[in-house]
Amino acid sequence: MFRQNFEDELNDLHVRFSEMGMMVNEAIYKSVSAFIDHDKTLAKEVIAADQHINEREVDLEKRSFEMIALQQPVTSDLRMIVTVMKASSDLERMGDHAVSIAKSTIRVKGNVRVPEIEEVLAEMATKVKTMVEEVLDAYVKADVKRATAIAAEDKNVDAFSNKIYQMCVAEMQADSETIVGSMDYMLVDSFLERIGDYVTNICEWIVYLDTGKLVELNSNAKEENVL
Repeated sequence: MFRQNFEDELNDLHVRFSEMGMMVNEAIYKSVSAFIDHDKTLAKEVIAADQHINEREVDLEKRSFEMIALQQPVTSDLRMIVTVMKASSDLERMGDHAVSIAKSTIRVKGNVRVPEIEEVLAEMATKVKTMVEEVLDAYVKADVKRATAIAAEDKNVDAFSNKIYQMCVAEMQADSETIVGSMDYMLVDSFLERIGDYVTNICEWIVYLDTGKLVELNSNAKEENVL
């Protein structure tokens, strides 16, 4: 009976984490859509909804600590709880970057826009959104192989980032009227690139959940045994 109650609480923790992930993914999608479409109303929705993401992260942390303190989980269960705590923190930061993109939308006032750059930004955002969806699915299925593959896709996000930077520099050199707008593009680009990095972090926590080792994906770092 005691074990069943613990497993129910653990499953509930996973469900709440997955729900948080969907909230963050929606925030990312809406923030970029708002920026591309110059939709300040939608941007304000993203900013207002961030409170719910923050509250969910605090709730997950509280529940996790309570389970550790009161249930004294075995090693494999403890890894699950730690993974939720760490990965939810990464999700919360992703939500913060979505808010930053939304704030960029509100800040823009009459800047000259460059449709070609916005098109690449939209493609980059779609790629990042897909990665977030995939990593959440990999988490639910505890799919280490898929998590490793998703982390490898971050190089595509970096490629988008480099392309946008080069396009912005070329545009600013060609037309000084686009300088302010191009700087906004580069800022949004940097937020999306960081979200991609946090996806990689979650991939690393999925590997940890299975192996008990902290492994830095997309690097030459050595493995570290933890639990």
